[in-house]
Amino acid sequence: MSLALAFLAQTLRIAVPYLFAAAGGVLAERAGIISLTLEGFMLGGAFSAMLGSYWSGSPWIGALCGIAGGVALALLHAVSTIRFKADQVVSGIAINLLAVGLTRYFLKLVFDSSSNSLRVAGFSAGTSTGSLIGGLLHNPLIPFGLLIIPVVAWLLYRTPFGLRVRAVGEHPEAATTVGVSVKRVRYVAVALSGALAALGGAYLALDQHQFTDGMSAGRGFIALAAIIFGRWDPVRAGIACLFFAAAETLQIQLQGMQAIPSQFVQMIPYVLTIVALVGLVGRAMPPAALGRE
Repeated sequence: MSLALAFLAQTLRIAVPYLFAAAGGVLAERAGIISLTLEGFMLGGAFSAMLGSYWSGSPWIGALCGIAGGVALALLHAVSTIRFKADQVVSGIAINLLAVGLTRYFLKLVFDSSSNSLRVAGFSAGTSTGSLIGGLLHNPLIPFGLLIIPVVAWLLYRTPFGLRVRAVGEHPEAATTVGVSVKRVRYVAVALSGALAALGGAYLALDQHQFTDGMSAGRGFIALAAIIFGRWDPVRAGIACLFFAAAETLQIQLQGMQAIPSQFVQMIPYVLTIVALVGLVGRAMPPAALGRE
């Protein structure tokens, strides 16, 4: 029983950054903006959270700085794609590369290191079988991460704003005819996407008490895969995040057993992601206006 609790606790902790990023990505994509930028938002949020915690000594201020960093990158993406009508895929790749370059540059500038920062104040959670309860009590980002999917589902399906988001993502021309500002709704959706994905990055930095170069490690892309796997529904995307987190937990535990070569074990989450997406080819229907002006 203790092994099952340990597996569940570790899965929930690993799932938190995926859940934050997927929740934000669903909002942006349902508004018609491709969320290829989630990786960059997470990386920018992680670095900003680390800097905020380093300079203030408070993980709470660090989390707020992480949100600010993510929103700044999100608004840059929104301006380029909504105001200047840049190709959303190209802009997304540019934002990701910008986040990699900026974090690496400022890491070297502030800490004189190209690999990691100094240790900073952060939220902590145990890694024992009691970490499921301990984490909920001591790391507020864990319960917030677990609740963010139902919150976004409520926002998307039960509020006027959510109705507008779905409208501009499916039929922007029809939304315009009834007085909905497509640009305004998309700006807000992308900003929320940046804030939520950045919280996923902030969780990584504050949980590990430091920033390491490239610490998002593809989590933004896996969150995007979860969105597609969940067919752009927040609840289904959240379940997909838990599935991918369980695969990563299995990978970590198999590495500890050393029964299988580590190179094959490390491939497990990514192979399962590819298999899951291949199974949806031709069946997943994105929002009709996704990627359109």
